[in-house]
Amino acid sequence: MAFFRNKHFVLITAAVALAACEGGNNVLFPSLGSSSSGNTGSAGFTVGAEGGPPQLGSTYFEPEGVSPGAPTGTFVGQKVVSFRQELTQLQETIRSQNTQLQALRNKTIQDSNGYHENVASMRARLQLGTTPGNPILMNRWETAQAQLNTINQDIVLMDQLAQMISVNQATAAYLMNSVRSSYAIPGAVDEDHRQLRVLEDETQQTVVLIDRLLNELASDIRRQSAYVANERGNLSSLTSAIRNGQLFGAIGPDGYSTGGTGGAVPQLAGAPTSLRSMGPASAGAEPGGVPLVVIRFDQPNVRFEDALTRAAQAALARNPNTVFSVVAVSGGSASAAARGAEQVVRVLSRLGIPPSRITQSATTTPGTDEVRVFVR
Repeated sequence: MAFFRNKHFVLITAAVALAACEGGNNVLFPSLGSSSSGNTGSAGFTVGAEGGPPQLGSTYFEPEGVSPGAPTGTFVGQKVVSFRQELTQLQETIRSQNTQLQALRNKTIQDSNGYHENVASMRARLQLGTTPGNPILMNRWETAQAQLNTINQDIVLMDQLAQMISVNQATAAYLMNSVRSSYAIPGAVDEDHRQLRVLEDETQQTVVLIDRLLNELASDIRRQSAYVANERGNLSSLTSAIRNGQLFGAIGPDGYSTGGTGGAVPQLAGAPTSLRSMGPASAGAEPGGVPLVVIRFDQPNVRFEDALTRAAQAALARNPNTVFSVVAVSGGSASAAARGAEQVVRVLSRLGIPPSRITQSATTTPGTDEVRVFVR
């Protein structure tokens, strides 16, 4: 019977050997920009309630060991001795792989925390306001990209480890079948069958342990893969923000973007950092809650498509059945707000959102023509 050899996991052992034994606090998976949960710092960015990487599994997988047994001198007794040695070797392999898993988890946590600290620093600077195309932020963005690639490599190592553990799963199943088939071999004594029953129980426990290990590792891989894919989108949005020197705020006369307040409604095309009070004519005309985005049409050729697309995709990732309410708010020219609302609906439709989940309405209030997009 071929068992897993130490040389097969040298690659993973070397990759995680430098990881420190301590890990940062794990937090929940970032929320994806819904107005009902989490905070959306700006259109196109997804910020979780805790703002950190997804929670990884924390189980420590330790086999309970193999019970000793006295030789009986029979052929079946010799098989029992061989089975016991094979189970012992299998459990030693599992212990080694569990050590690799814990080190890899710690490394992933440290890599993720370093990435988030870097991104949080960039976002904080952009919220305060900076020059467009700030080279310091561009360098930090490149560092963040490299950090995210490192996290992705951690996922590759997790997948390689899962493949190695799958070999043990097949080995354990084969050993279980061999133990059970030995009951039918003639010439055994009662002690042989007693030792076979003990081996069968311990092999079954090992099978269950391997299954749990694989399931938890697969769950880690799924969460981390979704997390990295989501963060790549966030980094792409952050590129536009760095290029503009702002998180979709207005540029002040000094060339810096005007700062917004934490948790303000995402606004595009020079919108203010908070909604104006709505006049009596619009009371009750809008859906409840905070808008996903507010787009001001106070100048020609407003470029809002990319930011709206990212905000909508984030909301859909959070809830695939999200309903979008597009409200045209006329501050002077009803046609400008209406045309803007039609453009917004077309962008949402191109994302594959059916008409049944896009509602339109209109209202008036003194001020600038704008479109407010709500989700529920």
